[in-house]
Amino acid sequence: MAQQRRESKDLLTRLADAGEDAIQKLGDVPGGRKVLDAVTGMRDRVDELQSRVKRVDELEKRVDALERKLAEKKTTTRRRTTTSRKTTST
Repeated sequence: MAQQRRESKDLLTRLADAGEDAIQKLGDVPGGRKVLDAVTGMRDRVDELQSRVKRVDELEKRVDALERKLAEKKTTTRRRTTTSRKTTST
């Protein structure tokens, strides 16, 4: 079991090293720098989108809570009955 973990760790290490080597070689290729810059820019934009979506989710939760409160208030105001004022004649 321990040897299997060591082998998988070695495999992951080898894959990571191969990926780093590939990225370095891509930077040396003519036009490769533009590709790397585009990928880096895309990563930054995806990160920004994730943060925006997170903020939208938080706003949706707040709106849902407010809608529930409003619905509760509407039901409680409908339940109240107003008594009509009785007038006495003299």
